[in-house]
Amino acid sequence: MRKTFMASAVLAAALTLPAQAADYKVGLLLPYSGVYASLGNDITAGFNLAVEHFGKDLGDDTLTLVQEDTEVKPPVGLAKARKLVLQDKVDAISGIVSSGVLAALRDFVHQTETPLVVANAGNDQMTGERCSPYIIRVSFSNGQVNRPMGPWLVEKGVKKIYTLAPDYAAGRQMIEAFSKSFTEAGGEIVGGQFTPFRKTKDFGPYLTAAAASGADGIFVFYAGGEAIGFVKQYGEFGINEKMPLYGSGWLTSPLYVGAEGKAADGVITSLNYSPSIENPENERFQKDYMAAHDRAASEYAVQGYDAGRLIVEAIKASGGDKAAFKKNLSKVKFSGPRGPLEIDPATNNIVQNIYIYETKVAEDGSTSQEILDTVEAVRDAPNGCQMN
Repeated sequence: MRKTFMASAVLAAALTLPAQAADYKVGLLLPYSGVYASLGNDITAGFNLAVEHFGKDLGDDTLTLVQEDTEVKPPVGLAKARKLVLQDKVDAISGIVSSGVLAALRDFVHQTETPLVVANAGNDQMTGERCSPYIIRVSFSNGQVNRPMGPWLVEKGVKKIYTLAPDYAAGRQMIEAFSKSFTEAGGEIVGGQFTPFRKTKDFGPYLTAAAASGADGIFVFYAGGEAIGFVKQYGEFGINEKMPLYGSGWLTSPLYVGAEGKAADGVITSLNYSPSIENPENERFQKDYMAAHDRAASEYAVQGYDAGRLIVEAIKASGGDKAAFKKNLSKVKFSGPRGPLEIDPATNNIVQNIYIYETKVAEDGSTSQEILDTVEAVRDAPNGCQMN
């Protein structure tokens, strides 16, 4: 009896001990140089704002950030990830813009059991057939963003589409997802081409082929400098009235839509975020981001913001237990600037709303996005994912 009582007393005392304080180190692995530096900087700015908003009440725990530049090169990204894990001893990595960099990191983070919170790269395979319990995506998958546009366009009477995208993995995944949903809804892909990635300066021949195809519109995926070049040439080509332009939302990102000018007016796209979403979380996010950076926050900034919040909330739920922290990352759910967010346990991909919106360009050159429709709680099928 006495031994039983003493054992019970020891257990009770252990359960009432205060949680151990822990210093959580997180590596931000993003492009800070080269063609995607602006994306890396936006994601970092959003992440830091999340820490400011939600990380002030960590109790005795602390959060330390270590930044490394991927240079958008898979070998460099892998080398920097090794440095963060083996030398800096980070508890998690966040960031990753390039799908190629994400693919290069997959086996390393899986084998070292290092959580990777993806804040941009949409490679479908990383939450599909090559998924890992240590890869949690809080941004999007390439298919997730584009699938809703297929049935939506058919419902609006658009029956024939010509497709264009750069010739690399993300471009092909984007177009494949859209084309599949469009044809399943009763639409017809009447033609399409993949343009040389980062090499195409003249889109005239591709626009000529689209105009001759008999399509009701063009659906494209372009981002960054290619988006600016394509949209401007589309406007100069003068086919906007008879052949409307549709696509993935990066086509008219707040980061560079101003450079596209009047040609962006009337372009309809789908994405996981628009600055014009009306909810208190987005109002606070945009207000504070504008105050800090003197410009509206982009979709990249909001992905960094939600990645930062996910990590902070997982820390709060873990009581200094780093093993629990790893598990809690995929259990966090909240409503943010994008609306309700959660991680699908079947894939570790985000479940989120997809917004279909039209870009408006005023006479003074100012731009806005009018949300036309919201497709709620879009999630991916497992697509071969087995969490082990």
